[in-house]
Amino acid sequence: MSRILERNENLMPSTLIIGCGYTGQRIATGLVADGAPVSALVRSASSASRLAESGIETTAADLDAAPLPDLPLRDSRVFYLAPPPDTGTADTRMLNFLDACAAQGQPARILYFSTTGVYGDCGGDWVDEDRPLNPGSDRARRRADAEARLRAWHRATGGELVILRVAGIYGPGRLPLERLRKKLPLIRESEAPFTNRIHVDDLAAAAVAAMKRAPDGSVFNASDGHPSTMNDYFNRIADLTGLPRPPVVSRADAAAALSPGMMSYMQESRRLSNRALTRDLGLQLAYPTLEVGLPACLEPADTSST
Repeated sequence: MSRILERNENLMPSTLIIGCGYTGQRIATGLVADGAPVSALVRSASSASRLAESGIETTAADLDAAPLPDLPLRDSRVFYLAPPPDTGTADTRMLNFLDACAAQGQPARILYFSTTGVYGDCGGDWVDEDRPLNPGSDRARRRADAEARLRAWHRATGGELVILRVAGIYGPGRLPLERLRKKLPLIRESEAPFTNRIHVDDLAAAAVAAMKRAPDGSVFNASDGHPSTMNDYFNRIADLTGLPRPPVVSRADAAAALSPGMMSYMQESRRLSNRALTRDLGLQLAYPTLEVGLPACLEPADTSST
């Protein structure tokens, strides 16, 4: 167990969230409500101001611009949610972060939010955490690079490391309503790959549980354990909101009809097992299926457009 986690329970460990956006804010507000000291690194001054209003000490800085400003790194618990850069195959932002750790003081434990894309195309097979990595896109290679850099940090410093390989995140304000309104097509169901998702509140709960209880060196697939197709996901949302279901095209015609980003997702099919997440962390998901999770997203205040 880490130095921080061995402290007297009356002394709440310091927590730093790198990339405190949609998911990170949920983690942060929950921890603050429990009385934990929380700080965050975000990119913009406007984000920093909003978080400060919630009692979160926030630094605005660019992970692409080294060296990073002083951060409360030493002996802290770090939730690292920042995405890699948009180009290349290396996560240079992770490199800059780890350089800051070396210069300012090593964290006790890092929880890294990776992606299930590091597995690549699995032909629709069920995938657990022992599956070898086989990233098929530069986006996934950047994530695999970040994992490798963190494993090297783990070996070199003795700091603790836990990795969450996160499926597609959905939740209030994070549904593809605008895409449905634009009637953008999908690949027809019979040719569609399996995809995986997790509700943002379940992801936040899983992250906090993993930070507190996961064995050092653990890796978890963070998904609801009920894979389906992109068609199923979009059709359910359309039916719940009264929007038209998206049109469909054949895989042969998809390249001309779909965006490059959507096409890249359509090239990979896998079904994620979340057995380790629920068994080893004792986690009971609040939204284990889309049938439960999607209606909970559609509250009157939800004005999502993406």
